[in-house]
Amino acid sequence: MFHRLLIANRGEVAVRIARACRELGIAPIGVVSEADRDSSWCADFDQVVCLGPGPAAESYLCMDRIVQAARQTGATAVHPGWGFLAERPRFASLCRQHGLTFVGPEAGLMELLGTKSPAKAAMHAAGLEIVPGSEGPLADVEAAARCARSVGYPVLLKADSGGGGKGMRRCADEGELREAFAAASAEALASFGSGALYLERYLERGRHVEVQVLCDVFGRGVHLGERECSIQRKHQKLIEESPSPALTAEERAELGERALLAALGVGYTSAGTIEFLRADTGELYFMEMNTRLQVEHPVSEAVTGIDVARAQIEIAANRPLALAQSDVRPRGHAIECRINAEDPSAGFRPTPGKLETFELGGAGDGPGTVRVDTHLCAGDRITPHYDSLLAKVIVHAETREQAIETMRNTLQRARVRGVSTTIPLHLAVLDSEEFRSGDYDTGSIPGWRSHG
Repeated sequence: MFHRLLIANRGEVAVRIARACRELGIAPIGVVSEADRDSSWCADFDQVVCLGPGPAAESYLCMDRIVQAARQTGATAVHPGWGFLAERPRFASLCRQHGLTFVGPEAGLMELLGTKSPAKAAMHAAGLEIVPGSEGPLADVEAAARCARSVGYPVLLKADSGGGGKGMRRCADEGELREAFAAASAEALASFGSGALYLERYLERGRHVEVQVLCDVFGRGVHLGERECSIQRKHQKLIEESPSPALTAEERAELGERALLAALGVGYTSAGTIEFLRADTGELYFMEMNTRLQVEHPVSEAVTGIDVARAQIEIAANRPLALAQSDVRPRGHAIECRINAEDPSAGFRPTPGKLETFELGGAGDGPGTVRVDTHLCAGDRITPHYDSLLAKVIVHAETREQAIETMRNTLQRARVRGVSTTIPLHLAVLDSEEFRSGDYDTGSIPGWRSHG
């Protein structure tokens, strides 16, 4: 096992990984920008190295500085967390060139699965269905128009590299397609360094369902069931739950098995997530695979009792999985709400500032248990440089109804002053008939339409 591990990230994910390190007897090493240097969460590390100024391009995205920090502090492994450099094959290669273990899959596999068209081809060969669309990147707008006529409107244009909604456009007809193509390509180029686009049929009332897998270097793996992630805004997830209310027990078991076999079929190692789009007729189509720890991994931890972050580090240290699929026995229901420093009533405008009060619930908030993953406390300052995530509130209960009640009670009792938060949005969703019935999709935010 590693003695010292550098966490190439910041905030909540860095604190989460530091906790897993300590449970394994590993000394966590942190990196910060000048904007984060005085943050309370720096105390979670044994040692902290300042990378540079506040902008991420001058600090958290500087690969050479991070590798240098690892070497000078005696770390033998680097964990990228999520975001920033987590899915950059070049960073994984750079770490390994300098004798550092990268906590994640091999760079070549990251590159294969990080570009949509090759990933779809690989997963289709491994047995997963894919959404009808172009076989690879589109040569130009004329190729896009021909493909769209073949698969039928509406369609989605998507960036072949990256994700998060960048370079994505829904087109209802050929006129919209021709108008959107250049703008989508330019946005993809600016965001990911490649303007390549591909096209797929847009599935009305689709649902985002994903499967968490853990695969070791000895060819063994398990899946931890699925997460429902259809509550989204601009393709960014807001609320996740497990199990999905859209699947039957039989569908759930089949999906998990198919996802795991596909991951093993492409030689995947580490923690990873295979994302599917579920049509309203029940078909499940492969969308992409995230070759990293996911923000919403605590949902799977809550229902299975398995520490995903810890397992990921153990796999990187060449330890065999201590689990068989029969050992994974999900129970109850879990829900996660991502609490951001944003004002949902003002178009989700970010609200940086000082946290004057920061209390997010605890015991006695309902029939379930409550877990709060955060890096913050009262007195900390939310800067405009980074993601606005304040905390993730995760509840677990015996039934979905009890989990909803527990989350609702927890958020109603929360006290946050100094910045606006998305808590009102979450409460509106939890109170909506669509969410409570489980009959919702990616097309809208349940309960929020009337709020603007």
